[in-house]
Amino acid sequence: MSKDKPRILVSGGGTGGHIFPAVAIANALKRRCNAEILFVGADNRMEMEKVPAAGYQIKGLPVAGFDRRHLLRNFGVLLKLRRSLAMAKKIVRDFKPDIAIGVGGYASGPTLKAAQRAGIPTLLQEQNSYAGVTNKLLAKKADRICTAYDGMERFFPADRIIKTGNPVRSALLEKRSREDARRSFGLDPAKPTVLVVGGSLGARTLNESVEAGLDSIARAGVQLIWQTGKAYGDRALKAAEGREGVAATPFISDMASAYAAADLVVSRAGAGSISELELLGKPCILVPSPNVAEDHQTKNARALSDVGAALFVADAEAREKLVPEMLRTVADRPALEAMSEKISRLALPEADERIADEVMRLINR
Repeated sequence: MSKDKPRILVSGGGTGGHIFPAVAIANALKRRCNAEILFVGADNRMEMEKVPAAGYQIKGLPVAGFDRRHLLRNFGVLLKLRRSLAMAKKIVRDFKPDIAIGVGGYASGPTLKAAQRAGIPTLLQEQNSYAGVTNKLLAKKADRICTAYDGMERFFPADRIIKTGNPVRSALLEKRSREDARRSFGLDPAKPTVLVVGGSLGARTLNESVEAGLDSIARAGVQLIWQTGKAYGDRALKAAEGREGVAATPFISDMASAYAAADLVVSRAGAGSISELELLGKPCILVPSPNVAEDHQTKNARALSDVGAALFVADAEAREKLVPEMLRTVADRPALEAMSEKISRLALPEADERIADEVMRLINR
């Protein structure tokens, strides 16, 4: 290894919650030591598009997740896993990394396993308060495990855990004035504003709840930035047509302005979103997705709501409760300020640099 330009393998993905931290870690290492970085992702998943867009090379594996409801369908999954393990072994042999970093997701399993078998140091980054299956399987032989929550010794060897927080996109931390941010969405700079965001694919419950409550939102004099996701976009745009104070869009490219414009954020409870909300001190209502492994979003959300840093609305109750709770909260300035203070206390800034510190320690060990 050249200590001046280490070779670093980064693997994982499947969702923005895995990809954005991975890219942030890579960027920190690139700044620090001009590392040569190679990503490994899962074919046909969003990392195959997002990682090259961030300026990094990526190789794809045919790996896929297990179907827990239809066990007979997993024969093909096992064949893909076997092929992925062989491909990962070749990638490790050819690239000769000084360290392999896993951020969770299908591809990180075969890649980090191949690295561990080759005697290469490995570092895991676990975003959630309830550890993912892949990271739990890899943890026994991992050299370092970077987490964002307390109590992770339930899942991992305690002597290898370090609490670093979750890296977030640096652009989100750029300062925007609330008034200018609202104008950028065509909204009144003086009116209370709520941001509803359900991820790049959207969240049906959030979208249907907002659509049903549009009249109530208008009567309350509240403005809405409504990120619908791709699948719901046409329906939401039609529902919002002709309504003042509703900026509906399938995707928001400038999330820094969206956050800056909002007095209150309504969001799913993915670890990446929560880390962003903590760093920005944004009052929020969290509606955990019920369609995730081990119901980890509920555990993420409860970690905040139990200490008054967020409000919690269950997905099954959102159609009835979400909009009334949203309107009540956005009108309560002292409640917003108290929530902002409490969620800010949970923030762990510069997580990308903390993780880069651990990577460099392992490389130079």
